[in-house]
Amino acid sequence: MARPTRAAKPLRLLARLEHLLTEFGSEAAARKRELVRALASRSLPSASAVRRLHEALCYLRAYPDDAELLQQVAGVLDHFDARADLRRHRRKLVDSGIAGTTIRYAFFADTARWLSRRHPGALHIDWSRFDNEATLAGKLDLLTTWAETPGLDEVDLDTAAWLRRLAGPDTSDADFLIARCATLGATVAERDDFWDELDPPLELHAGPGTPSRSRAALPGRPLHFQTGPLDRQRPDLRAAVQQRAHELPCDEELGARIITLAREAMVLRHRDLDAFVHADAGDVRLFACGHGLEFAVVGVKPERRLLLEAVYAFLTLKNGVPIGYVLVSALFGSSEIAYNVFDTWRGGEAGRIYGHVLAVTRQLLGSDTFTIYPYQLGGGGNDEGLRSGAWWFYQKLGFRARDPGVLRVMAQELARQQRRPQHRTPVGTLARIAEHNVFWSDGAQRDDILGVFPIGHIGLAVTDYLARRFGADRERGERTCADEAAVLCGVRGWQKWSDGERLWWQRWSPLLLALPGVARWTPGERSALVDVVRKKGGRRESDFVLALDDHRRLRRALQRLAATTT
Repeated sequence: MARPTRAAKPLRLLARLEHLLTEFGSEAAARKRELVRALASRSLPSASAVRRLHEALCYLRAYPDDAELLQQVAGVLDHFDARADLRRHRRKLVDSGIAGTTIRYAFFADTARWLSRRHPGALHIDWSRFDNEATLAGKLDLLTTWAETPGLDEVDLDTAAWLRRLAGPDTSDADFLIARCATLGATVAERDDFWDELDPPLELHAGPGTPSRSRAALPGRPLHFQTGPLDRQRPDLRAAVQQRAHELPCDEELGARIITLAREAMVLRHRDLDAFVHADAGDVRLFACGHGLEFAVVGVKPERRLLLEAVYAFLTLKNGVPIGYVLVSALFGSSEIAYNVFDTWRGGEAGRIYGHVLAVTRQLLGSDTFTIYPYQLGGGGNDEGLRSGAWWFYQKLGFRARDPGVLRVMAQELARQQRRPQHRTPVGTLARIAEHNVFWSDGAQRDDILGVFPIGHIGLAVTDYLARRFGADRERGERTCADEAAVLCGVRGWQKWSDGERLWWQRWSPLLLALPGVARWTPGERSALVDVVRKKGGRRESDFVLALDDHRRLRRALQRLAATTT
């Protein structure tokens, strides 16, 4: 007979709750509510136990049995930083992302500036881990005025003391360094390079409103209560990609809140994703896939877009809780997918959710072919990917490499598993085969797809064109090409276009002029080419993807250009 909850030891209660996480129904819900209520007022004996409770509650917030349990769990998480055991074990819970704890990371320049603006005083330099302190010491004069140089030259203070002195009493050392570095250099790229050279390790101290996984949720989302078993079945991708998600209204205010939630999710997990860092609040869409699953699809600001591919990042939401993210790039009806589920929710409905990822990608970008690049599979030194068996996850969904050697190893491993079901592919073998893209297509196999099409050759063709005509004067080359391309395509007044459209006319003009045979295109084909370029700098980059895919002559010209460049 089970021991009464009120008399059981906290660790035993915690173990019971963990055991019940993936059991659903009215009886399970009642037991979960009782356990959550008991654990809310019990002190746990160790940092690991506090972390386990927090993860269990986060899981239940995304997969609640009913409204009563959801309200109860949210209440405990919203006040988790007030727990005495959390405060007692706070030092051992650094980097956990739990409310009330510190995050340590060498944030990239954009994220450091963003955090400093949003949470002044919360960032500090971790001098004990600052490997490039000597580099900073040699550049302190760049952060000061000329009138301060006698002190720098004559007074013997260590770098940390100097930065505290320079910052003054009301500014943290990190905030000062971030603000001063933002004034250096002629371009953003130069400023970011300087920051990367310093690579200062930072600490984000907990305070009112600072990011935490405990409170991470987008309020106001439609709710789904889990009353039956999780869907752990492997999806049939051919059926899955035919699904249509329901696009929900999303204005710029909601888009900005989604971007903040996404960026904080990365900060809390020691990651930086450019597509979230440079996200455009005017290009955020919400796709509802049922059962409380939504994808917040986030586009990139025009100035940060790539030349050919379009890039979107998805924040995966379950009942408004961020449970993972996806990075998608698209070109010629193909998409490269990087799929990530956060640790707390791994091993659940990963296959079903992945089917919806492909469906939303197809719905948004028209893709019929998908590829996974090596790092996602465990290649390129991604030990976590190797340990998780990512290569076999995609193989079982139907993805296949094109490399004959990889296919040969796959056949051998499948034969071994047939003979001995407990066989597991050695990590060394996985590391070798994971160095090659894998592909899945809902159409005929072709070569003008991401992972096969040599995008780098397009860049080389533009380099050769500009080098041949303009040598070192690239700025004059870009201006001249923009004017010449306008004449070729019959464009007037492009200087009056929107900022993004002007920028991308300048960026695309050398490529446009380098296209083989472009001068012989019909006026209609050149007019459609202008439309493609303008959409690259327009509000939604997905419009560019569809316009490029529809321009058959442009696609063929890009393929010829890539094929003739070495």
